[in-house]
Amino acid sequence: MNNQNVQARRDLPFSLIICTYKRPVPVVTLLESVAAQTLYPDEILVVDGSPDDATAVALQNRSFANLTYYKVPDSERGLTRQRNYGIARSGDTQIIAFLDDDIVLETDYFANLIETYREFPDAFGVGGYIVEDVGWEPVADTTPDSHFFVFDGWKRRDGSRFVIRKKLGLDSDVAPGFMPKFSHGRSIGFLPPSGKTYRVEQLMGGVSSFRKTVFKTFSFSHYFEGYGLYEDADFCLRLAQSGPLYLNTSARLYHYHDDSGRPNRFDYGQMVVRNGWYVWRVRHPKPGLKAVFKWHTITVLLAGLRLLNTFNTRQKKRAFTEAIGRFWGWLRLFFDQPRIVR
Repeated sequence: MNNQNVQARRDLPFSLIICTYKRPVPVVTLLESVAAQTLYPDEILVVDGSPDDATAVALQNRSFANLTYYKVPDSERGLTRQRNYGIARSGDTQIIAFLDDDIVLETDYFANLIETYREFPDAFGVGGYIVEDVGWEPVADTTPDSHFFVFDGWKRRDGSRFVIRKKLGLDSDVAPGFMPKFSHGRSIGFLPPSGKTYRVEQLMGGVSSFRKTVFKTFSFSHYFEGYGLYEDADFCLRLAQSGPLYLNTSARLYHYHDDSGRPNRFDYGQMVVRNGWYVWRVRHPKPGLKAVFKWHTITVLLAGLRLLNTFNTRQKKRAFTEAIGRFWGWLRLFFDQPRIVR
């Protein structure tokens, strides 16, 4: 560990909270990548919501420094509850980092993540950068192209959903990591691998960190029970109204999307729409008629494209079930809208 990393640790001690559910093997793999870090957490809390003891047994057979394991009761099970549970039990540190249990880190992830707080002392939160094989290329010509997304001197090929949205005038009109008035923006995954740090208003919860002081005022909402899709967007969109959030593209990691512990595709499809509507109205309580029209149009368009995947992908049942869930979740909004918790 070099002198800079030693200094970062002394100035900004940090905790790592890993919330897990029925993923003993991925958790161990993640912790092995944490053990290889040039900057190691001052404490690690594994908060397990599994109904079995497989994760506890897996951790008993390993030795990781500064690790405390918690098996939560049924009343505290679910991603948002488990995060709040871990926060309440964290020690005397200044930063709390969260990682999904199916993540693998590059060795300097924490060194770069924590250093961002020193570079941007106003930061309320800092996110890491998920490395994806999407073919980013540096470019000099930044002329808009319907088949490519261009940002900050980089470009990547757009998927069919964004190509169609562009042609219909429904593409996002703000930078990645920000939410348009009609929602359906581009996620932080559309920020290029430039090595830069970008201001955002959304972070992915499973690769995020926050100053511990923010949890005196903010907590993860219990509206997002169970799997908790978009709970991170809800938290960050509320938090970003009080202080800046940043994403450091040099704090790199890999997300392997383990399927164990995930909801069925019908329920997932409903969550995409209903939870998406919820976080949209958290950020834009009165978006206006034009934005409302765009939100519904894009929602139906994306559900229709997912339905088409029934015929052009191998996972036909998965695509069909999710699409039906999306359509049902959308129809429900006309007689059963989620109640916004503020």
